[in-house]
Amino acid sequence: MNYFAHALAFLDQPYFVAGTAAPDWLTVVDRPVRVRRKHAEPLLADADPQVAAVAGGVLQHLRDDRHFHETRAFAETSLALSAAARRGLGDDAGFRPSFLGHLLVEVLLDAALVARHEAEVQRYYRALEAVDALRVQGAINRMAPRPTERLAPMVVAFCRERILWDYLEDDRLLRRLNQVMRRLGFSPLPDGFAALLLPARRLIDERREELLEGIPVAP
Repeated sequence: MNYFAHALAFLDQPYFVAGTAAPDWLTVVDRPVRVRRKHAEPLLADADPQVAAVAGGVLQHLRDDRHFHETRAFAETSLALSAAARRGLGDDAGFRPSFLGHLLVEVLLDAALVARHEAEVQRYYRALEAVDALRVQGAINRMAPRPTERLAPMVVAFCRERILWDYLEDDRLLRRLNQVMRRLGFSPLPDGFAALLLPARRLIDERREELLEGIPVAP
């Protein structure tokens, strides 16, 4: 799952929302840092309610992902989009079609939710803007295997960039996908890849409710 799907049911809890995004933020700015359930759970009872809320958001993210990735709907849509990527891109291993299939399911599910919950997207960003980025970073550093100084700047940049709106337009989404590809050392996607996005959007939208089954999100 992606940012908005994790947070949509919790928009009245800013630090919880930040916690739901933190594992994905870390993959962007400090990939070796991982937060695990066994490290986050003890902080649910922390005397600082903001730390407890961040821990709760992290745990929600981990529960969501574990359930989501085990569903039949995810397996089938990921496989279908991997196959479409392979057909569209040929045999260049640098494009990693299996990775793309996984990524597209998650990003396009968020896109489908953004299209249906535009007011809530505004609330999502207002919630994140309400948190103290350094306090979020401090809470994560209490549950991560090693501290990071990169998370707080990421929180600020994420609010500024408003990437969720980019998911709605193919050319802007392609630019965001290529940011991920470059970060992981994969070959950039060609402009023609955008032609694959419309049928991919339709597939994910058709199976949206199945993909969200068991997740605390109103589909």
